[in-house]
Amino acid sequence: MKLASLRIITKDIRRSVQFYEKAIGFTVQWYTEDFAELRTNSVTIAIGSTRTMKMFHGEDVTESKDQSNIIIEFLVADVDREYERIKNLTDRIIQEPTTMPWGNRSLLFRDPDGNLINFFTPVSPEAIQKFK
Repeated sequence: MKLASLRIITKDIRRSVQFYEKAIGFTVQWYTEDFAELRTNSVTIAIGSTRTMKMFHGEDVTESKDQSNIIIEFLVADVDREYERIKNLTDRIIQEPTTMPWGNRSLLFRDPDGNLINFFTPVSPEAIQKFK
């Protein structure tokens, strides 16, 4: 089995696409007005409008009253440099760059829909070795 993509379902697809293009630095490929993809060298982030869910199930099955407990994580070269860029993109910073007990320096923030995003850089010898 191979993880192919992560799909984010949103009520405002244009806003989400613009946010991810700026946050990640990759250009989106639009397929329809309700579906777009950002392809990185390791994963595809698909972004679909809530209307796409009706195609699968006949109704929007994504509605949730609770916050998601999934974090989308990106390995970055310098999390502190990324923080300087991201803090101008959103005021929804959850955690400024912090070195975690497992050896990654981590920046946690939310996208426009409230999904958690973690940019991290390995800094301990063990964490650096893990991501070589």
